[in-house]
Amino acid sequence: MSAPPISVGSARALVWPLRDRPRFSPLLAGVALATAATANAPLAYIVIRALGAGPERLWASIGTPLTVGLLARTLALVGGVVALAVAIALPLAWVVVRTDLPARRAWAVLGALPLVFPSYVAALALVATLGPRGYVSLWIEAWTPIRIGGLVYGYTGALLALALFTYPYIFLLLVAALRDLDPAYEESSRSLGAGRWRTFFGVVLPQLRPALYGGSLLVALYTVSDFGAVSILRFNTFTLAIYNAYRALFDRSVAAALSLVLIVLAVGLIAGEGLLARRLPPHRLRASRMPSRARLGAWKWPVILFLGALAVVNLVLPLGVLVFWGARAVELGHPLGSVWQPAVGSLGVALVAALVTVGLSIPIVIWAVRHPSRLSRAVERISRAGFALPGIVIALALVFFVTRYLLPLYQTLALLIVAYVIRFLPEALAATQAAVASVSRRFEEAARSLGQSQLGTLRTMTLPLVRPGLLAGAGLVFLTTMKELPATLVLRPTGFETLATRIWSSAAEGIYSQAALPGLVLVAVALPPTYLLVIRPALEDRDGTTSRGGDR
Repeated sequence: MSAPPISVGSARALVWPLRDRPRFSPLLAGVALATAATANAPLAYIVIRALGAGPERLWASIGTPLTVGLLARTLALVGGVVALAVAIALPLAWVVVRTDLPARRAWAVLGALPLVFPSYVAALALVATLGPRGYVSLWIEAWTPIRIGGLVYGYTGALLALALFTYPYIFLLLVAALRDLDPAYEESSRSLGAGRWRTFFGVVLPQLRPALYGGSLLVALYTVSDFGAVSILRFNTFTLAIYNAYRALFDRSVAAALSLVLIVLAVGLIAGEGLLARRLPPHRLRASRMPSRARLGAWKWPVILFLGALAVVNLVLPLGVLVFWGARAVELGHPLGSVWQPAVGSLGVALVAALVTVGLSIPIVIWAVRHPSRLSRAVERISRAGFALPGIVIALALVFFVTRYLLPLYQTLALLIVAYVIRFLPEALAATQAAVASVSRRFEEAARSLGQSQLGTLRTMTLPLVRPGLLAGAGLVFLTTMKELPATLVLRPTGFETLATRIWSSAAEGIYSQAALPGLVLVAVALPPTYLLVIRPALEDRDGTTSRGGDR
């Protein structure tokens, strides 16, 4: 009996797994290479622009007492913000994960919600309450001889505004790390006679170092790149000095030189975190069970009081300030309709930036994950350059470049979108890479065996399967673009406003009523994606369900 005939499709299905995978589509490779080159263009151009003036002129720009003072102030702010953020995040993560705290889930969500507020909104709340004309400082000065009106400005105000609203970056990583720790190590330590504190510092805390290092790096980079809080609170750091140099001087080589120092500082922070991470022990498998929860006992009410005070400072205070001054704005004849134009501007550019950024991340990730090679992995890594580049540096690099070579692009929305893409491409790459890696390549191989081209397979098979991850990445880019300030200030077209620029300009002039309404709109828009895309996934249990208030 003769064997049944084998069709062309069946033959392809048999041969496909045995032969080498096809080369990556030249078209998609070209898009990936162009995107990677664009992502690194600001870094390259700043270096060329700063070094092109010559070593003597470069040193004359950065080797001054002013630059040394800027570096010292920036490093002092970074160190203080990271230390205070860790001091808040670590005990907060411990009590919501490892104790019998009532309503632990609710306290965990409240502890993470400050991520909704941009730094300039936090600064506005501090000035409106504790500034010279703040209602809290006025009340204190009316009833006591204490004068606190000027304390909110300078280092103290910048430290509080940044630390109190960035600690959730560390907190969320610590929550996940605490849930993953194997309780056997702690139980062994306790069985050998070690007390709770000795067990925590000798056994638990060393295992939390990856989360502490990673979260601290995020907070440090946020602090280095922050512009809104330091400008409103009048604390001169590199970002504010670069912006002032760009605005005030005809010769912008000083701004380029200061940008180069800021890049070196950011890269140094990343490199330092990498060196610390290499010294960590190998990653352990996640525990199959949770340890028994510690009983707070007499500490329950002091802990609840601390958490309540933190929620008042981080949530009730800024929201109360925005609502109070928003109502004043309506009384003064500035209804919600006055923020319609900046709201439309913010939503429009954020939506376009999210779609473009995620779209450009797809060929890079497909190339690196499905067709790994030295070139594809290198393209994927260097495409994350925006992670180390503050928004002000990206904006100035684009200004320097287009005013010399592509003048028609200057002060256009297209150039602003390019800046957003460079700045937030790492976020899209992380989400897209996680989505693509979770999908088995067998589905794509089956489509190719049935005669689909690489582009056809990408369109009909890969993209539908990774759509949830792409939407999550787009949501993150949308959220961060809505809050981006320095790049928008430098690159926006004349007359174009976003919610961020309206808040900053009004707060900088002390017109809090005009800053409050766009602040409320920005928080309302940012709250749902922040909770759904950042907070809720971080607080989910390992089985994908959200933890509840009682013991499991």
